[in-house]
Amino acid sequence: MTGDDLPIGRRVARWRVRRQMTQQMLADRLRRSKSWVDKIERGARTLDRYSVIQELAHVLRVDPEVLLGQPQGTPASTPDGVDDIRAALARYDTPQAPPQTDELRRQVGHAWLTYQHAHYGQLVRLLPGLLDAAQGGGSAELLVQAYRITSSLLVKLGEADLAWLAADRAMSAAGDGPLLAATATISVGQALRAQDRDRLALAVLLPAANPVLPQSSHCGGQESGDRTARKILDHQGQGEHRGRAVGGTLLVQAALAAAGCGEHRRADELTDRAAGVAANLRGYDDTHRTSFGPVAVELARVLVVASRGDAVEAVRRHAIVVRREGWRRLPAEYRGAYLVDVARAYLQVGDVRGAARALVDADSVAPGEVRCRPLARTVIADVARAQPAPAGVARLATLVGLTR
Repeated sequence: MTGDDLPIGRRVARWRVRRQMTQQMLADRLRRSKSWVDKIERGARTLDRYSVIQELAHVLRVDPEVLLGQPQGTPASTPDGVDDIRAALARYDTPQAPPQTDELRRQVGHAWLTYQHAHYGQLVRLLPGLLDAAQGGGSAELLVQAYRITSSLLVKLGEADLAWLAADRAMSAAGDGPLLAATATISVGQALRAQDRDRLALAVLLPAANPVLPQSSHCGGQESGDRTARKILDHQGQGEHRGRAVGGTLLVQAALAAAGCGEHRRADELTDRAAGVAANLRGYDDTHRTSFGPVAVELARVLVVASRGDAVEAVRRHAIVVRREGWRRLPAEYRGAYLVDVARAYLQVGDVRGAARALVDADSVAPGEVRCRPLARTVIADVARAQPAPAGVARLATLVGLTR
């Protein structure tokens, strides 16, 4: 029997072993029983629902077509070079002549811009050298930023475990600085959410938010403690608005994590808190690349509403928020990622054309988001199954190698 002729259960078992999971680990991530996984792998239970295949593929970090045994093309725009990033993270020696701080700051700034424009193929090539430079550069702030960029990119590319490693390195590099540690925690939360560990992400994100937010933005805080935190931030030269932006971003990520583990009321409370923080934010320098603000909170609210199954309301809110002035000021990466998530919401209400429009818009805003991410390819595959497939999505399916 050739690889293409393998039953789907055997493919599930093969990828489970490659991902170093036991049957129990896979069952836990799927919120199913070990017996269910065992029956699937043995072929004793039929795996014929595409939504379940998608869920399995997401946990195993492969495209659904891989589990289905369908041949795939190799998309020309898919980044290649994750192994070089892994090697850079594995190096503990420092370069002979580390760059000057100003030069390193320029390199980090360029990497952030590359990421925010969703030029992921270019960033994959840049990061190994940047990590080497930052690890020997002597600046904790720039090292944290380099690790955060790395972690964010790896989440995009479906390498959640490696993303968590980079985020953990950012936490270690941050030391005792509350604001720097808070920025690193953003990456930790995102990496945990990418591993479907939403409850753990929630437990990590919330404690990091409170110290960098004023008392009015969180419950149960001590006024004296808030004054102390603000003095520390001012001493570090970061500024209260930057602290608010980081704290607000942590609240947004916590809201998405709460939604991911079914705590919908808590998710609503956290988005409300984040909205309160955003309302008091005026004209700050986004040094920490959070993109936080009122529109970012409303985008998160759309995703929270969709996560509890109210896709009709999510789509209604989406149509309003993308007409707001702040929408177009968000980075291309941010808008593209959001549009892919909204495409999934459209699918929940059976609006294939709406999902197709969102995907085509995402590709127009940030092609890298659509053509490089395994998650986006899964959504494209689902939309492309419509008969007839919307023309724009049929083109995207060909571009990402989902057609024969």
